[in-house]
Amino acid sequence: MKPGTSLAGEAQNAEQAAHSAASSKSMTMLARLGYAIKGVVYLIIGWLAIQLAVGHGGSATDQRGALQAIYEQPFGKVLLVVVAIGLIGFALWCFIEAIYDTEGKGKQAKGIIARIGYAVVGISYAALSFGAFSLVLGKSSSGKSSGSQTQTFTAQLLKLPLGVALVVLVGLIVLGVACYLFGKAYTAKFRNRLNLSSVTAQLRKGLIALGRLGYAALGVVFTIIGIFLIVAAFEHNASKAKGLDTALKELLQQPFGPILLGLVALGLLAYGVYSFVEARYRRVGA
Repeated sequence: MKPGTSLAGEAQNAEQAAHSAASSKSMTMLARLGYAIKGVVYLIIGWLAIQLAVGHGGSATDQRGALQAIYEQPFGKVLLVVVAIGLIGFALWCFIEAIYDTEGKGKQAKGIIARIGYAVVGISYAALSFGAFSLVLGKSSSGKSSGSQTQTFTAQLLKLPLGVALVVLVGLIVLGVACYLFGKAYTAKFRNRLNLSSVTAQLRKGLIALGRLGYAALGVVFTIIGIFLIVAAFEHNASKAKGLDTALKELLQQPFGPILLGLVALGLLAYGVYSFVEARYRRVGA
């Protein structure tokens, strides 16, 4: 046997072993835990936004603010350990989606972009998990809010040659993500990833409606973030950039702000519940 052939066989065996581990029962359970934890995070964000909209306290927060809210509960550290593990599970599953193309996106340009998107989401949730572990270990916070991070990132880009163009490009990409989310809400193609054969037709419609409302709410938030990135570029003012928390605050400042914020908050609550649906019914694994 030629040495090259042997090496190729070993590489193939290693890839098969990695694929088997990625689609194992333990990885599947970890991924489902990740979807459930994501649901908890968005339920907290949506609930705090609802309270803010109706004037009963609350706050416009993001994923890191949700971690802080969990930490402040009885047995907060114990809960955060579970949350951190779940977030790592979700991040790993995103990386598996990107590497092994579990969603069948293909190797064409559109598919590669989608798979890169999965990897970016995985990185963001891995960073969120790190923030959760930081809180467990006694650090004062889970890190910068999404608004502060977005403004810092925008300021760094604006300092670069062609910085304004780069920020506009990022803003357009974010608007593209918003359009993608609105498209998911409209077509409801995400239902193809769910195994709902065991539920009634009426319940199936309700679960799909939750997903549509959730994706539409995320689309609204990403639209605000994208628009203000472009505004920040043209005004050369990084403080104009918004994250999830500041995008929700911006909604409140608009005419009929409490109503707008309340509707989006309900959508975020729906997305949180839909994440539990994914944890139970999503096709995960090989």
